[in-house]
Amino acid sequence: MWCDYSVLTFVRQSLLTVLFITVFSYSYYGYTLAMQRKIIHIDADCFFAAIEIRDDPCLSGLPVAVGGDISRRGVIATCNYEARRFGVHSAMSSHHAKRLCPQLIIVPSRMAAYREASQAMREIFSDYTDLVEPLSLDEAYLDVSDSSGCQGSATLMAAEIRLRVEQALRITVSAGVAPNKFLAKVASDWQKPNGLTVIPPSRVETFVPPLAVTRIHGVGKVTAQKLHRAGIETCADLRQRSIFELTQLFGTFGARLYDLSYGVDERAVVASRRRKSVSVEHTYGEDLPSLAACLAKIPELYEQLQGRLDNLDESYRVNKAFVKIKFSDFSTTTLERLSPKALICHYRELLKEAFVRGARPVRLLGLGVRFVNLESNSNFFQLSLFNDNEKTYHT
Repeated sequence: MWCDYSVLTFVRQSLLTVLFITVFSYSYYGYTLAMQRKIIHIDADCFFAAIEIRDDPCLSGLPVAVGGDISRRGVIATCNYEARRFGVHSAMSSHHAKRLCPQLIIVPSRMAAYREASQAMREIFSDYTDLVEPLSLDEAYLDVSDSSGCQGSATLMAAEIRLRVEQALRITVSAGVAPNKFLAKVASDWQKPNGLTVIPPSRVETFVPPLAVTRIHGVGKVTAQKLHRAGIETCADLRQRSIFELTQLFGTFGARLYDLSYGVDERAVVASRRRKSVSVEHTYGEDLPSLAACLAKIPELYEQLQGRLDNLDESYRVNKAFVKIKFSDFSTTTLERLSPKALICHYRELLKEAFVRGARPVRLLGLGVRFVNLESNSNFFQLSLFNDNEKTYHT
């Protein structure tokens, strides 16, 4: 009897242990699923160009770019896919773009129209969540983890948003749905234009390893070349390196690369985004031949800068003033200095010092300010613009 009783007790305890583990695992897994974030990234397709084509249907099907005039040495801001097939892309000079695509139609930008369309999109986004983080006029992150819309389905919400934008604005947007911002942004670009890609948590482990490192946001041309030289082409290759190795190669970005190679991104969607700086710049049709000619352009640029500053609320406090110069040989220099105010006399002094660095004709001039970082815990101590011991230069 003793043997039978002990066996019975052992079996009973074993069953209870198994039951406890099963219930705990189910509860934990259910809790994990419940806490799993649902992030949508929306990116308008060729936004500026799409608005121009929408407002002028005669442009439909033609290679179109938004940018500056060739005769004034303009630059391409964006272009549609018909133009991209010829190698045209943003930040390219209009003259070069025309050489690549002689039939390219370049139209001037209309920022008021783009801002209006952007605001209309954000109003649609706000119907689904208050957690909307705009990245620019044409893209945003949405955290819909707690949204009850579309029965709580992020995929259905993304599909509905795309349909509503197309109906209301007559432009298309691409969307990505994933558990975090990194993967949502990758997903939105996966089937551009006019696509929807969903990466559920169960798919992350199969999706991420073969992902090319060039797909990682923040990996530009220089970083990509460095990764390739190290024999790293994919996230699977990144996983073969320790976090220590990657940090040695890429500094703090190495630790982020390590996390992203496993699909890990803990960044929250931040609904309120503050500007870090405001600036204005202008590329001139003919090079400004001298310092005197550059100084003559300061009042006009300063007026434009003040107009932009007047549109900001009083919580923005100026921390630095800066000037930017692009010389005729395309070399660029920026000079900034701590300043509690942005006065026109300050910009004249900064321009005089910056001009000496190149001492040649000037293609572009820019003025700007940087703001106090209100999120910093350190005490802010404002210094005078003319304290020569506290200059901060960037080239």
